[in-house]
Amino acid sequence: MKFKPFFLAFIASLGGFLFGFDAGIIFGVMEYAGPQLNLNDVQLGWVVSCPTFAAMFAMLAAGSVSNLYGRKRLLLVVAFLYVASAVLSAFSNGYEMLYLARMLGGVAFGAALIIAPTYIAEISMAANRGKLVSIQQLNIVFGFFTAFLCSWFFNESFKGGAGFLTEDNVWRWMLGVGAFPAVFYFFLLLLVPCSPRWLFTRGRTAEGHAVLQQLHGGDAGDAEAKAIRQNIEAEAGVIKDGYAELFNPKLGFVLFVGLSIGILQQSTGINAIFFYATGIFKQTGNGTDVAFTSSVWLSVTYLVFTLVAILLIDRLGRRPLLLVGIAGIAVSLLLCAFAFNQASYQLTAEDMETLQKNETLGSEDLKVLSVLTNEVFDNDVAFKRKMREILGNQVYAKAEGSILEEATMDLNGKLVLVGILGFIACFAFSLGPVMWVMLSELYPNRIRGLAIGVIGFVNSFISWVVSQIFPWEVSNLGSAGAFLIFGVIAAVGFFLLFFILPETKGRSLEELEAELVHREPLL
Repeated sequence: MKFKPFFLAFIASLGGFLFGFDAGIIFGVMEYAGPQLNLNDVQLGWVVSCPTFAAMFAMLAAGSVSNLYGRKRLLLVVAFLYVASAVLSAFSNGYEMLYLARMLGGVAFGAALIIAPTYIAEISMAANRGKLVSIQQLNIVFGFFTAFLCSWFFNESFKGGAGFLTEDNVWRWMLGVGAFPAVFYFFLLLLVPCSPRWLFTRGRTAEGHAVLQQLHGGDAGDAEAKAIRQNIEAEAGVIKDGYAELFNPKLGFVLFVGLSIGILQQSTGINAIFFYATGIFKQTGNGTDVAFTSSVWLSVTYLVFTLVAILLIDRLGRRPLLLVGIAGIAVSLLLCAFAFNQASYQLTAEDMETLQKNETLGSEDLKVLSVLTNEVFDNDVAFKRKMREILGNQVYAKAEGSILEEATMDLNGKLVLVGILGFIACFAFSLGPVMWVMLSELYPNRIRGLAIGVIGFVNSFISWVVSQIFPWEVSNLGSAGAFLIFGVIAAVGFFLLFFILPETKGRSLEELEAELVHREPLL
């Protein structure tokens, strides 16, 4: 593989790193920003999920905008929006400014998730296209990993008494640090050429031909230019009233398969687990510091098993990875539900003394809380509801980790950690990367972009809904109830895909089209 295409693919996919960083850093941010801004469950869910909501619409528009103005120009806009989002988020003076700033970032990563792989595919040769496009997924995972390390660092530095960090600004540093890689991304993008395919489609064939020769050498560049011309001529006039063509009965089966995978990927709760990782680990009663450390292990697991997926996807096939992974997801989530369901909660006189000694609560708060001494609660919903009723939402939110650490009984925190890490590992080698590979293989050339855009929109919508309602679920259904719902969805998804999921490994796109599209309609 030539170095230059690899280097350009790496630059273009840095938008994936910024997406992963933004999605990962918010879990630590909300542990401080939520109580400080006195956010309720709905507001907390919206701050976390609003970038995904904005990304849905950016995904639908990104393709047509980049066709007009070019992939490179749109990626430059993406980098600028990332910078603006990070800076404005860090200087937010309230709930409204924070979510509006984060929605700017949502527009950026929604566009990046569509345009970066498109650009990479258009600068790649067929022999190395899969490897180069996969760099985007690795960057997303590495962004998560870096975000968790940053959150852990800022949390440890704040707890250790770092002079520049206070309770009021630690979350601002977590958000603002994302501006630095975004600025780096912007200037690196100035080094990349325009997409050669886009240049051809705009009639700038000489420029496009020159870029191909720089990327692949003289003979290979000439051959690629010839193939692009032939492809453009073959596509001319084919995609007409394209969205209407998605309703062609012959496409019913592949659309049903794609939508099933797209919906299942997000409805098993992956973004809820990442976005609220610290809050989930706090529910185990091991304290906030252990929660931050556990979240670092979460990101390491995601990174390692994403590499496993890249190594195995062309050896074992798509179907085995997906089915084994989804089965593992269901078992892991149900294991978490079982562990949380065993927990009970009680504050003893000794626990009260510990909370006073650690200065977790003030004397007045401890005085009103003393009426609950030795009262046993058999589920977290009743316990947390009583805590908020007595202490108020803001006071309880700040002290939740320490209170749960003292009050939680009969909960096996290690079992919860194993369940969550098992879920992340199984997701990382199945639904995470394999979904996008299969979507690129299931659909005919003439409607592939439209189909992936529509399924991407649905996928993002489900992600937004799950992230938005997860705080409400935990508050009203309890941790056990929330994980039970995700686990049941995964189990149902396994049996559905077991009967409908085709294997696409080792077959040409033409063979897949003949087998999956030119068949009896699904309905």
